Amino acid sequence: MIGSTHPEQANRWESSAELAWRIRRHAVDMVNRAKTSHIGSIFSISDIVAVLYDSILSVDPLNPSDPARDRFVLSKGHAGCALYAALAEMQFFSTEELKKYCINGSLLSGHISHKGIPGIELSTGSLGHGLSVATGMALSAKKRKASHRAFVLMSDGECDEGSNWEAFLFAAHHKLDNLVAIVDYNKLQSLRSVDDTLRLEPLRDKLVACNWAVEEIDGHDHAALVRQLARVPFESGKPSLLIAHTIKGRGVSFMENSVLWHYRTPQGDEYVAAVAELERARP
Repeated sequence: MIGSTHPEQANRWESSAELAWRIRRHAVDMVNRAKTSHIGSIFSISDIVAVLYDSILSVDPLNPSDPARDRFVLSKGHAGCALYAALAEMQFFSTEELKKYCINGSLLSGHISHKGIPGIELSTGSLGHGLSVATGMALSAKKRKASHRAFVLMSDGECDEGSNWEAFLFAAHHKLDNLVAIVDYNKLQSLRSVDDTLRLEPLRDKLVACNWAVEEIDGHDHAALVRQLARVPFESGKPSLLIAHTIKGRGVSFMENSVLWHYRTPQGDEYVAAVAELERARP
């Protein structure tokens, strides 16, 4: 079990934009050190994760198992670096633990794990399961008349999984307005575009037809993310879904909108160039 640190010792960021920058800066070091992949997917969701932990989620690093906490499930577990980095910055555990990412004996695995790691609700990686589990969390809260909410961050590619569409129908049927799903809509999957793999459009219309309350947004616009997520549920008696239009690899120009950076790891000159670009953009 990784131990927590005292939040008062944290070097607190001044804005969610700074937290997003810290997430990206940690992540590029983590994947470089471990020679692992998925940096494009990590950068895609860094702004969303930063806004959630800076402004939206009710969680406490000193009491990570508080029954009243909001639940957050990162369904696209291959981008787990972003969540590990956010939790370390929140002082659920030390940022020193990030240096052990994906080395033998570390609890910080490449696809995210909840085992022994405070703040992680669910191990994910096999796509198409996060929404179903979050739906169960929301239903449980409703039945126990608890006030906490369940948030799930999904990839666009995993919306191809049939299990999600069963969960969309189930959540609407049970009027789970304490459930919030965010789709990271970067339009690229592991090997080609979403359109070339299995087209989702018209995504909003399909989800509205499933009786969800749906909004669309620029997933890198922090003010807009706060504005939308602070007002959930979008409609009483309906689960909320936010389609967040994002850019895979956001933050490093030569990684942006490139399917190459789903699996490629930044090494050598590419790592140096990525770090230099991130440092120039430091808030």
